[in-house]
Amino acid sequence: MAELLLEILSEEIPARMQARAGEDLARLVTDALKAAGLAFEKPRSFATPRRLVLVIDGIPEAQPDVKDERKGPAVDAPEKAIQGFLGSVGLSLDHCEKRDIKGKQFLFAVIENKGRATAEVLAEIIVGVLAAFPWPKSMRWGAGDARWVRPIQSILAVFAGRIVDFEFAGVRAGDVSQGHRFLAPVPFRVKDFADYQARLREAYVMLDAEDRREVLLTDADRLAEEEGLKVRNDHALFAEVAGLIEWPVALMGRIDDAFMDVPAEVLTESMRAHQKYFALETKDHKLAPRFITVANMLTDDGGAAVIAGNERVLRARLSDARFFWDQDRKVRLDSRVAKLGQITFHAKLGTVLEKVERVESLAAELCDFIPGADRNKATRAAHLAKADLTSDMVGEFPELQGVMGRYYALNDGEDADVAEAIAQHYSPKGPNDSCPTSPTAIAVALADKIDSLAGFFAVGEKPTGSRDPYALRRAALGVIRIVTENGLRLPLAKVFKLADAAGKLDVGEMLAFFADRLKVQMREKGVRHDLIEAVFSLGGEDDLVRLLRRVDALTAFLGTDDGANLLTAYRRAANIVAIEEKKDKTAYDGAVDEKLLAEAQEKRLNEVLALEEQALALTLGEEKYGDAMAALANMRAPVDAFFDHVTVNADDKALRANRLRLLSRIRAALNRVADFSKIEG
Repeated sequence: MAELLLEILSEEIPARMQARAGEDLARLVTDALKAAGLAFEKPRSFATPRRLVLVIDGIPEAQPDVKDERKGPAVDAPEKAIQGFLGSVGLSLDHCEKRDIKGKQFLFAVIENKGRATAEVLAEIIVGVLAAFPWPKSMRWGAGDARWVRPIQSILAVFAGRIVDFEFAGVRAGDVSQGHRFLAPVPFRVKDFADYQARLREAYVMLDAEDRREVLLTDADRLAEEEGLKVRNDHALFAEVAGLIEWPVALMGRIDDAFMDVPAEVLTESMRAHQKYFALETKDHKLAPRFITVANMLTDDGGAAVIAGNERVLRARLSDARFFWDQDRKVRLDSRVAKLGQITFHAKLGTVLEKVERVESLAAELCDFIPGADRNKATRAAHLAKADLTSDMVGEFPELQGVMGRYYALNDGEDADVAEAIAQHYSPKGPNDSCPTSPTAIAVALADKIDSLAGFFAVGEKPTGSRDPYALRRAALGVIRIVTENGLRLPLAKVFKLADAAGKLDVGEMLAFFADRLKVQMREKGVRHDLIEAVFSLGGEDDLVRLLRRVDALTAFLGTDDGANLLTAYRRAANIVAIEEKKDKTAYDGAVDEKLLAEAQEKRLNEVLALEEQALALTLGEEKYGDAMAALANMRAPVDAFFDHVTVNADDKALRANRLRLLSRIRAALNRVADFSKIEG
């Protein structure tokens, strides 16, 4: 068994593409190894700004020999059939075996294929993988037709200590690599991965992105602690910067005090988006006049010149930001609303101004379902929510929409609740984002998302498969989180109708879409999707809080012995009834005739069912789902006794029909709580 080491050294690979490229390289090569009949151990892939690397251990040095046996016609078959078989396998009759099968002889062709040297196979595999590599964007360079994300400088391909001989994009593979572009550019030869990784480290290249991120994080924390500060948590930025450098060197710079009265979000976004700087904060979580930048270099002056250069660039950036901040505040936020009529929201749904008008109306209606919500505040917040889209600051930093609207609203003297609702109406933007909690913000955030969902569904722009260009799945999950985390009793069907301005929305389809999103969210929390389906299948349930309470109670009930055994009994009863109904071509859902109850066990079951049906009606109506499950639990003993002592398919037809109606009554009672037929396991 031997090791394959592959490195493609190129110009800088965009950071956002690196992790996926490493995964794709490992997947494509290992898939090809499997197809070639070559075993291997778990692959490892790495990416730096300049190189894509794959190492795979445990590959045999040659393909296994393969013996292929093909059965032919009988030896006494017509000559034409025999010649046809021989032609298909490429053998003469003398090279075929004759084997006896059930007293009759048949021809067999045994074809032996000698395995090829793995190095030859690898050369073909790698060229094929590189030629078809799925970069999101790629380019051609020079006179060749080969494509790669950036021009390739060299290819290292070593298997079992020897070069894998192939050429791609005019570059012939070898056993040579090189280190850091500036700190150690001299090429060096390598024998295997251990040698390669060690030589890279000596040449100022950290191969593993996680190692680079950890070094960067540790050094940034150290610099911050020396100043009594803390680095603001930004996992995405740390991961991105780790993809921009091969040898991380953290340096601390200063923000001019003159910019510290600009909103903190503006400063951090300017540093983050344009410069990839890390913001620092004080112990009381206020933005500090410092930043961390990361150099891909060691310098003789300890980074002084690099810091000075970055401070100069940041000063220019923040001067622009301050200008936008000062200019935007000269115009009232409400005066910007009319300009939204010049921005198209969607060709089929009109302008952003038209969306704002719909959201205003819906936000007001939603106040009826949100305790403490004020219609006037909700309407005002909805009116202003999108106005900052026409500001210079949001034009420069789109990520600050909503955030800047809050600042401009406060600057204009708007109510604090209105301003906060403007800032929060896009929330939650993802699973890690917090939900609005104030009544006004809840109303506007829900109205904005529900309007988009209803509008796009009504005009046929629904998510399909993995395609969701308008982020409607995220919007639905946002609605679900806002409703459930705030305990809102929101009748979705009614709200969807309120949002359907054109009367074209299929409300049932929207509810089904929400059911699917709820299953996804609950499954991520460990809740069984079949239990959600069992409750949803009852129909008519569009109150998410009530639905989840029922799911929680059902989950707890099925975790008990009574629940598990009653589920088994339900299935037995339902199966018997279904089979007999199909056979008899009739439904056994009529009333039970108490005069025909002959056995003590069926009389007792009938009595218990009557009592527990009343209990279920009361507890379900009062949303006491724990009590409803207790009523179900009371059925277990009489149901078990019935099956142990009573013959359902009695010879007496009237008795048999009555007992089937009794079983149907069990099924109906349980299905008042949930559709037990949807429950798995």
